[in-house]
Amino acid sequence: MLRKNYIMAPGPTPVPADILLAGAKETIHHRTPQFLEIMKETLESAKYLFQTNSKIYTFVSSGTGAMEAAVTNLMNPGEKAIVVVAGKFGERWKEICDSYGIQVVEIAVEWGNAVSPEQIENVMKQHPDARVIFTTHSETSTGTVIDLKSIAQLTKDTDHVLVTDEVSGLLAEPLKMDEWGVDVVVSGSQKGIMMPPGLAFMALSEKAWKLVEKNQCPKYYFDLRYYDKNYPDNPWTPAVNMIYMLNQSIKMIKEEGIENVWERHRILGEATRNAMRALNLELFSKRPGNVVTAVKVPESIDGKKLVKIIRDKYGVTIAGGQGHLSGKIFRVAHLGYVSMFDTITAISALEFTLSELGYKIELGTGVRAAMETLKREGVAG
Repeated sequence: MLRKNYIMAPGPTPVPADILLAGAKETIHHRTPQFLEIMKETLESAKYLFQTNSKIYTFVSSGTGAMEAAVTNLMNPGEKAIVVVAGKFGERWKEICDSYGIQVVEIAVEWGNAVSPEQIENVMKQHPDARVIFTTHSETSTGTVIDLKSIAQLTKDTDHVLVTDEVSGLLAEPLKMDEWGVDVVVSGSQKGIMMPPGLAFMALSEKAWKLVEKNQCPKYYFDLRYYDKNYPDNPWTPAVNMIYMLNQSIKMIKEEGIENVWERHRILGEATRNAMRALNLELFSKRPGNVVTAVKVPESIDGKKLVKIIRDKYGVTIAGGQGHLSGKIFRVAHLGYVSMFDTITAISALEFTLSELGYKIELGTGVRAAMETLKREGVAG
């Protein structure tokens, strides 16, 4: 039987053909006026993705590179930072801070739960000398999204600097960096931006730049002062063809409209969640977001085997659990270049796999719930 492959994991996500073809164009020298003009246009357009007037800095790295750059440019060894740890990527903030000798004031949140603005406010009062707060807007490991807008209200008119990991959240969840008062946003290319892995991004407020200007933490490649001095050029060799792809991606996102992109992710997330409920499966997250739906594996099912069968037999790649959740949850993404028919395909493949593993369902139950959601939302039927 002919098989097509579908990526329904939260990154890397599918890449549209037009973006791939943009990357296939001839590589030109990165220090020419011609490329500098492309770089200038692309970075100016990229502000739209972040909803900011601040400069967008690019690194040739994964999103973790931008996370490390945020730590090393804002914090000095020995200083104190508030770090929200509610999953694997909150842990990453903590691990990076630990690596550079930052004193971490950890807000530990049970995986699947979201940190509340009140929790952050209480810790800010208890540790007034901790001026930088590291958060994760979309905790991909648990399918959870935080109320970033309300958290930003706590720091907007203070000297606290709010940093958020938007590696998976960007474009899937609403973000208005300037309007909300988020100070630092980091992201990567292989999620909502619909590109292959390889580029990381960072935008900073004027408040955050004051910390950068007096920062003394050892660094070189990720020293933002080099990037700002050369802007819009890159101080090191940029990923020329990735910039071509980014330029095309932004054009496609602008054509759809960012509000429509946010809404598309919301609808596909709602359809997926309703399908899981119809199949009598329990969502893992207490505050699920629109990047990925995390689902508890039924006790009678081998979670690792489920992920393997749906990938190797049916061609649909979903994600398993990370860390202590390995084998206990599975995650179905609706991120980036994903349509309603991709979502329906993934749900149908999941139903076949669950049935094969002995889970009692009536085939089509989840698909029907998803289709009814899509019809109710006005995108089908």
